[in-house]
Amino acid sequence: MTKSEYLISSSHLELADTRLKKSERLKNVGQPIQLPGKALGIEVVGNTAWIAENTTVARSIDLVKQSGKTTKLYRGHQGPVSALALWHTDSRQILITGSWDKTKDLISSTDAHSDFVKSLLVIPSANLLVSGSSDKLIRFWNLHVDQQPLQSAGSLSSHTRPVECLSSRVSENGDVELCTGDTMGIIRLWTLTYDDRRWTSSLKAEFNHHRTKISDLYLGSGQLWTASSDETVQVRNLYEAEKKPIPQPIQHSTAVRCLLPLYLTDLQEPYIMTGSGDFMRVYDVSSVDEPELLNEIDAHWHDITHIRLWMRELIDEKTKQKSVEPWIITTSLDSTIRRWRLSDLLVPKPKSTEPPASISPPQAKPGFSMSLEEEQELDELLDSD
Repeated sequence: MTKSEYLISSSHLELADTRLKKSERLKNVGQPIQLPGKALGIEVVGNTAWIAENTTVARSIDLVKQSGKTTKLYRGHQGPVSALALWHTDSRQILITGSWDKTKDLISSTDAHSDFVKSLLVIPSANLLVSGSSDKLIRFWNLHVDQQPLQSAGSLSSHTRPVECLSSRVSENGDVELCTGDTMGIIRLWTLTYDDRRWTSSLKAEFNHHRTKISDLYLGSGQLWTASSDETVQVRNLYEAEKKPIPQPIQHSTAVRCLLPLYLTDLQEPYIMTGSGDFMRVYDVSSVDEPELLNEIDAHWHDITHIRLWMRELIDEKTKQKSVEPWIITTSLDSTIRRWRLSDLLVPKPKSTEPPASISPPQAKPGFSMSLEEEQELDELLDSD
């Protein structure tokens, strides 16, 4: 073993020990739900979370149950399930999954891309499914409930790097806009047109204000919110008649994997939440030009990968009246889902003095296991260009 290899091994051992201690300290924080694997994708509907796992399965879990009981398992992929989306029809709810095995499942299996499916987006009013992949392509698929394989309805090939994330907006007159972000930091805004069962696209705008990978983006209400591995969250105003000064980036100490602008959700509250390293941060963006850091939560013992809004449905046992309370759901490479009451997160707390770091995950349960090469491939999928 060379000196450099010894130093690296020693550093990894120290880091693993630090993270092990942190995992013990945080074991009951955020009402954690332990998963058999890592959550690579999540959608929350009602009191149910739908999870895409690196264990080759997707699952639905009951968020109200303390243990987060798995209500159903969805099998069929031969590799980690890297993306999922839900399609709501008049009669049922359909789960669509994408995988490292390059397919999407919608009742039946469809060969969709020549490389990993990294992102899926359903645009319900258009009956349109959009998929993005490491093969640098964006594909369009018409959605039908006739249990037939998905039929391609067009594609986009303008990106030169893997397509990491997708977002959309449908105007009051039905016009469809699609926003795409890649691992080089390029963001493009498209206008989509449907004719003769095919979708075509025209470029409306391009943004290159990030230096590297776009890890998350949200489009709505004339704003584009983006998170990046360049350690910033940024916003652009899209439809103002008069150009205003561009807001300053919201700086973080490490790569930002995810964000949640509550202003663009049903809550329409002036807050955004970001996941950077192990920490979740809450900002008041009543003034977009002067975001205020309200809270910093030491939430997980490994990187936070997703932040979602959960409108928790409650029933009073005495009156049987229903109510809804906003909660926040986070997922992490520590193989947990954690549940946070939003009102608690908006109360400032003393900042943690423990610096964020990476921890080796715990041993997986019996079943699918990843080789060292596959673990490295997972890290590359989540971290790199």
